[in-house]
Amino acid sequence: MSDQHAEAQHFNKNWQQQLSEAFNSIEDLCHYLHLPIDALPVSNVAATNFPIRVPLSFAACMEKGNPDDPLLKQVLPTQEELIAYPGFNNDPVGDLQATAQTGVIHKYHGRVLLINTGSCAINCRYCFRRNFPYSELQLSKQSELAAINYIRQDRSLSEVILSGGDPLLLNDARLTKLLEQLDGIEHIKRIRIHSRLPIVLPARITDEFIKTLQNSSKQIVMVVHCNHANEINNRVITAFNTLKAHGITLFNQSVLLKGVNDQVDTLCALSEKLFHHGVIPYYLHLLDKAAGTGHFEVAETQAVELIKEVQATLSGYLVPKLVKEVAGQHSKQIVL
Repeated sequence: MSDQHAEAQHFNKNWQQQLSEAFNSIEDLCHYLHLPIDALPVSNVAATNFPIRVPLSFAACMEKGNPDDPLLKQVLPTQEELIAYPGFNNDPVGDLQATAQTGVIHKYHGRVLLINTGSCAINCRYCFRRNFPYSELQLSKQSELAAINYIRQDRSLSEVILSGGDPLLLNDARLTKLLEQLDGIEHIKRIRIHSRLPIVLPARITDEFIKTLQNSSKQIVMVVHCNHANEINNRVITAFNTLKAHGITLFNQSVLLKGVNDQVDTLCALSEKLFHHGVIPYYLHLLDKAAGTGHFEVAETQAVELIKEVQATLSGYLVPKLVKEVAGQHSKQIVL
């Protein structure tokens, strides 16, 4: 069977089936990309510490035969992850100290974040929660009720953020129940969903999922996570169009990553492509200093110069805010 025929069969399957067929070994991913493992700085130890997981829908956006592909660099476990960089730790943004109770992170005024699941459709090597103790702190069906009560009792809250992991890995029935419970809390005005799935597994944006969102009385905002224009293919564009057509406000947040998107033309191309397809470039994050990610760091001084050049190139509404998150602060810190 040809690669093209196999891919066509894969993309005819539903999102759960596509997810179950994600690459979960270095060997399989490299074989698909026609890359010799011996020529790459891969590490099975790194893959043991933080497993590899890459949906075919994301891998299909990579350039076969290119070991420096910017999408591949985001997901390939390498020896550099084993280097202990000074200042990097397991809780870089202070999530643990801001955990109000199981599954609830209350860090900033007016909004609260729910850790709905510890699972993602893709394991990005720079993930700031790659060391998060999900087994202890993600919402279970039992702790969800306590989380809803916490939100109901705090009338200073106006927004609930669904996060993880990735909240869109919850099935529609579980999402429906959660949204119904939030619907009953008068002081909540918005529900914000942080998800990489519209980018890496766009098949998740189904008619049933759209109905789930439309049944909510709250304003729904979705913040997607895209780092490079090459991640946006026709399947992703279709997902964007579906969400926009049903009134979902779309923002994007990126992470500035060495060797991936740390060039002016790369950042400009990303903003242009996002906005062209109805997504507002919102945040460009400096790397959160999670253990195992130090090789992705771009110096803050370099980041400032990059954004200044982007500002000089693009209209203001296309320029994301350059931000960093500092543990214990009351909001993200705007760098530029």
